[in-house]
Amino acid sequence: MKFSTVFLLAACLQVHAIGFSQKLSLTRRDAPLEQVFKEIRKQTGYLFFYDLEWLQKAKPVNIDVKNVPLKVVLDQCLAGQPLTYNIVDKTIVLSLKEEPKRPIVQAAVMDELHGHVYGQNREPIEGVTITVRGQSRGGRTNAKGEFTLRNIEAGMVLEFSYVGYVTYEVKVVDAGKELNVTLQIDSKGLENVVVIGYGTVKKKDLTGSVSQVSMEDINKAPVGSFDQALAGRVAGVMVSSTEGQPGAGINIVIRGNNSITQSNSPLYVIDGFPIENPDNNMLNPNDIESMDVLKDASATAIYGARGANGVIIITTKKGKDGPPVVRYSGYYGLQNNLKTIPVMNPYEFVKLQQDIGTSDLKDTYLANGVTLDDYKNVQAVDWQNKLYRQASMMDHSLSVTGGSARTRYSASGDLFNQDGIIVNSNFKRYQGKISIDQTFDKAKVGGYIMYTNTKRLGTIPSSLSGSSMNNLLYGTWGYRPASPINPTKAISTDFQDELLDDMVNPTTDYRMNPVIIAQNEYRLKNNNNLIANAYVEYSILKNLKLRVTGGINKNSQRYDVFNNSKTRSGNPSSVYGVNGSITYTDNTSWLNENTLTFDKRINNDHKINVVAGVTAQATRYEYNGTSANLLPYESLGLSGLGYGALQPVYPDLKESSLLSGLSRVNYTFKDRYLFTASFRADGSSKFRPGRQWGYFPSGAFAWRLSSEPFMKEVSFLSDAKIRASWGKTGNNRVDEYATYSEVDFPISAYYSYNNALQQGAILASMANEDLKWETTGQTDVGFDVSFLHQRLSLTVDYYKKVTSDLLLLAALPPTSGYGSAYKNIGKTSNEGLEIALSSNNITNKNFSWTTSFNIAFNKSKVMQLTQNQESMTSVISWDSWYASVPLYLAKLGQPLGQIYGYISDGVYQYDDFDKLANGNYILKDNIATNGNTRSAIQPGDAKYRDLNNDKVINDYDRTVIGRGLPRHIGGISNNFHYRGFDLNIFFQWSYGNDIVNANRLNFENGNKTYLNQFQSFQARWTPDHTNTTMPRAGGQYGYVYSTRIIEDGSYLRFKTAALGYTLSSKLLGRAKIKSCRIYVAAQNLLTWTKYTGSDPEVSIGYSALTPGFDYSSYPRARTVTLGLNLSL
Repeated sequence: MKFSTVFLLAACLQVHAIGFSQKLSLTRRDAPLEQVFKEIRKQTGYLFFYDLEWLQKAKPVNIDVKNVPLKVVLDQCLAGQPLTYNIVDKTIVLSLKEEPKRPIVQAAVMDELHGHVYGQNREPIEGVTITVRGQSRGGRTNAKGEFTLRNIEAGMVLEFSYVGYVTYEVKVVDAGKELNVTLQIDSKGLENVVVIGYGTVKKKDLTGSVSQVSMEDINKAPVGSFDQALAGRVAGVMVSSTEGQPGAGINIVIRGNNSITQSNSPLYVIDGFPIENPDNNMLNPNDIESMDVLKDASATAIYGARGANGVIIITTKKGKDGPPVVRYSGYYGLQNNLKTIPVMNPYEFVKLQQDIGTSDLKDTYLANGVTLDDYKNVQAVDWQNKLYRQASMMDHSLSVTGGSARTRYSASGDLFNQDGIIVNSNFKRYQGKISIDQTFDKAKVGGYIMYTNTKRLGTIPSSLSGSSMNNLLYGTWGYRPASPINPTKAISTDFQDELLDDMVNPTTDYRMNPVIIAQNEYRLKNNNNLIANAYVEYSILKNLKLRVTGGINKNSQRYDVFNNSKTRSGNPSSVYGVNGSITYTDNTSWLNENTLTFDKRINNDHKINVVAGVTAQATRYEYNGTSANLLPYESLGLSGLGYGALQPVYPDLKESSLLSGLSRVNYTFKDRYLFTASFRADGSSKFRPGRQWGYFPSGAFAWRLSSEPFMKEVSFLSDAKIRASWGKTGNNRVDEYATYSEVDFPISAYYSYNNALQQGAILASMANEDLKWETTGQTDVGFDVSFLHQRLSLTVDYYKKVTSDLLLLAALPPTSGYGSAYKNIGKTSNEGLEIALSSNNITNKNFSWTTSFNIAFNKSKVMQLTQNQESMTSVISWDSWYASVPLYLAKLGQPLGQIYGYISDGVYQYDDFDKLANGNYILKDNIATNGNTRSAIQPGDAKYRDLNNDKVINDYDRTVIGRGLPRHIGGISNNFHYRGFDLNIFFQWSYGNDIVNANRLNFENGNKTYLNQFQSFQARWTPDHTNTTMPRAGGQYGYVYSTRIIEDGSYLRFKTAALGYTLSSKLLGRAKIKSCRIYVAAQNLLTWTKYTGSDPEVSIGYSALTPGFDYSSYPRARTVTLGLNLSL
C-alpha cells in the first residue's frame, strides 16, 4: 500500500490529458473487471496499476460503447465500483474510494426551518418522514410537500425518508434560506431479475405473467419442503395435500385443470434441469435462492410440450464474489394434532347397540344384572390419544459461499428429521450440494451436483384399496371404548393390549387393535436422488454467446413392506400369514441443451435479445422386486422372504425421449414498447411417426405507458405497464407405450396343444396409432401498476385457456373387448382472474409495515367429451360397497369436479306411513321409496328427494350436489419490522368448495354393528326424538352418496406467525459474526371452517375429476419451532 501511494503522488505531477482523447469500442456483459482492463490495454496500449485484492470487491461490468474516449469507458466501468483512477502518461493508476456516504447537503440554521420535498419531476411528495439524527423528534410533509421544523441548530443532520425513494440527508449550517429537497426514486424493485425459460429478464421488462415467490417469507416459518408453504402465496396456484403425513406428496395446479384423466401438475425446472413430477422433498428450502412461477403461454411456450400446466423455475444458491461466508440455519419444533373427532363414550356406545337391536354386544354389555346407567361412570379408552403423539422435528443446514471475480463456489448440507404425529411414522432427509463457476477471458464453465437421501417410515392411514376397513383411522374411531362390566361391577382394560377383540364377530376385521397395528406395520420408502449438471459458455462475438449444458437426474427408490403377526395383513387368521415385499424403482433422465444468445442495445432506443437452441432429453424407468406370503421365520423379517411362498412381481421397463428446437426474441423500443415471440418444436417417442412432432408458438406485447411524455404530469403514478399475450403449449403425459397394444400372459390364457399346456397371450389394451399431443391455447391480458411513489403496487391478470385433443382414457363399448383406451377426444376451458396487491404501509427509521395480498378466481368448463357423450361419471374405490357408485360428474357446459348424488330429504317420519292393524308401518303410495321395498322402509330411515316424481329413488334422481373446486383462493401476508424485531403473519383461504366427508358414511351409520360411531350420531332419529335429519340406528341406508355427507369445505386459516430478533451489528462485531437472528414460529395456528372432518385442506385421491374427497386422512399438525440463523 505504501508503494502504491508514493507512486500515485508522483504520478499526479505529470500531464495525462492525452489519455482522455484516445477513443475505443467495448462491449461486455457480466464481465470481470480484470478482463475488461485487459481489453482496454489491448486497444490502447495503456498499462494498469492496482492491488489484486481490490478486484475481489469489484462487481461484474456491463458495457456497450463504440468509438468513445477512454475517460468515458473508464467512468462507465468504474461506476458503482469501490475504485477510482488517475492517468499518468501511459499508465492508469487505480485506488480505493473512500467509504460511500449518503448525500449530505447543508442547510441554514433557523429557529423554524421551512422547506419543500419534491420528486424527480418536481412534484410535491406528501408524507415524507423527516427525523433529526440522534433524536426522536421530526416531522412530515403535507399535501404540498411542505414541512416546518422548530428548534433547529447548526450541525444537526436531517434525514428525509419515503417508501420507494433513496433516503436523503441534510446538514444544517449558518445560512438563512428555505430548504428544498429532491428525492431520487429507488428503482431496485423494478430492477429485480426474474428467471424465465433459458434466460433472465428484469421485472419491469416482463411481457408475460410470471410471479415471484418470497423465499424470505417462506423461510421465516420453516417447512420440510418448499411446496408445503406455497398455498396462498401466489395468485392462481392451488395447493392441496393428500395427507398430513411427513414427506407426503403435494398437488399443485396452476390456473385450473386442463386434462381430465391425465396429470395437471406443472413442469419443474431445477437449476435449468426440467423434471416432471419430481420428489419435492429432495430440495432443502434453505438452499433455494429464488422461485418463479410461469403462468401464461408467452412465458411457458418456450417449454412447449410440457408447459401446458405451468412451469415452476427453482434456482438454488450459488457462490458470490467476496470472502467465504458460512451460514447456519437450524430449528427444533414440536407438533401436535390439530383436531380429534369426538366419538361415543361407553354409555352412548352400549345404548347404540341396544338401538341397533341385532347386535350381540347388547347382551354381553348388559349381562349379569348390569344396567345401561352403570356405563355412565365408565372411563372410555381414548384410542385417538393413544394413536396420536406430540412429535418433534428438527433441521440443521450449513453452507459456505464465496469466490472472486473469476471463481465462485458454494457448498451446503442439510439434515432434516420429522416424527409424525401418528406413532411409528417419521421422515428424514440428508442432502448435500456443491457448485462452482469459473470465468475465463471469453468463456465460463461451471456446474453443480446435488445428492439427497430421504427415508419415509410409517403406515399410510388412507389407502384407496377397495376396503374402508383397511384404513388405520377406521379402527381408531370404531374400536370399542370400553369392556363390559363384570359381575363384580369392575371393568377390564386388558383389551387395550390385545391385538384381536374376541367379543366381536370374527368375520369382521375392524376388531384389530389400531395402536398395535400402527406400531407393527413396517413401511419404509428409501429414496436416493442425484442431480448433476454442467455447462460451458463461450463468447463467440461480443454480443453472441454459446451455452452447452449436460446433466443427469437419477432417482432410485426401495420400498420395504413387512407385516408381522401383530398386523392386520399378517396376523394368524389372515390367508397371507406373515408376509412382506421389497420393490425397486429407478428413474434416470439425461439432458443436453445447446443455446445461442444474442444480446445487443442500439443507440439506447433499441434493445434486442434472441435465444435459439436444440435440446434432447431421454428417460428410462425400471421396476422390479420380490414378494412372499406365509413366512415361517417371522424374526428374520424381510431377510426371510426366500423361505415363504413367493408371489409374482411383474417387472417393468419404459423408455422415452424428447428432441426439441426452440427460439425466442425479446425486443424493446425506448424502454416503453416491449415485444416477445417464441417458438418451440418437440418430437416425442411416445407417439407414432407422423404424430411425434408438436409445434408451440407464442407472442406477447407490453406497453409501459408511464414512460410516455403525456404521463409525466400524473404524479401519483410511479409505474404502469399493460400486457397482452397468446400462445400454445402441449401435454404429452401419457404412458410411454400408450399408442401400442399391451400383451398379457395370464393363467387363463393357457391352452392345450400337443398333449401339453401352452402359455397363451391376449391383448389387454387397444392400440391407437393416431394418438397425438394434447394442446392448450391461452390468452392473457394484464397490467402492472404502482402508485404513490411505489407505496402501492397492483398486478391484475385475466386469462382464458382452451385445451383440445385431450389425452383421455376413454371407456369403450363392451363389444370392443377392452375396457378403455387413450384417445384424443374432449375439450376443456379455464377462465379466471388473478389479483396481487402489495403495499408499503409505514416506513421510517425504526418501524416498517408491508402487506401482500392475492386472490384468484377460476372457472372451468367441459366443452367436449367422446362422440355423442354428454357426461361421464367417476368413482372412488375407498370401499368395496361403493366401488361402482358414481360420485363425480363431468358434464358438457359445466365445471369439472362436480359432486354427484342424491339430495337428502332427512328421514321418513310417521306421517309418511300407514299403520297396519298389527302395528307395523308401510310407506304410503304417494311417498317415494329410498330404493328398498315399501314394507322394509320404516320411520327414521334415510329419505332422498324424488326429482322426477316417479315415487322411486333410482339413477334418474341423481344430480349435482356439490363442487369440489373452490370459487376463489388466496392469501394475505403482513411483515412488521421494529428495530431488530421482525414479525410475519400469514393467512390463507379457500372459498366455495365442498368436501365429501366419507367418514360419516361409516361413523354416522346405525347398521355398523360393533363399530363405535362419531358422537354426532347421538342426534339420530328415535321414537322419542323425531325432529332430526340423522337416520335411525339399524335402519335402511343404502350405499349411496347424498347431500347429508357433503360439507362446505371453505376455510380461513391462520397459517403462519413468525417472530424474530436480529442482534445488533455492534454486538456481533466483537464476536466476528456477520448476522444472527433468533426466532420462534408457529404454523396452522387457527382454522375457521364449517367442515366437521379433521382438516379441510386434505383431499384423498385428488384428480381433476375427483377433488375434495376425505376418508381416514392423516391429520395435519400444529407446529411450533425455535430457530437460529447465523452468518460468519
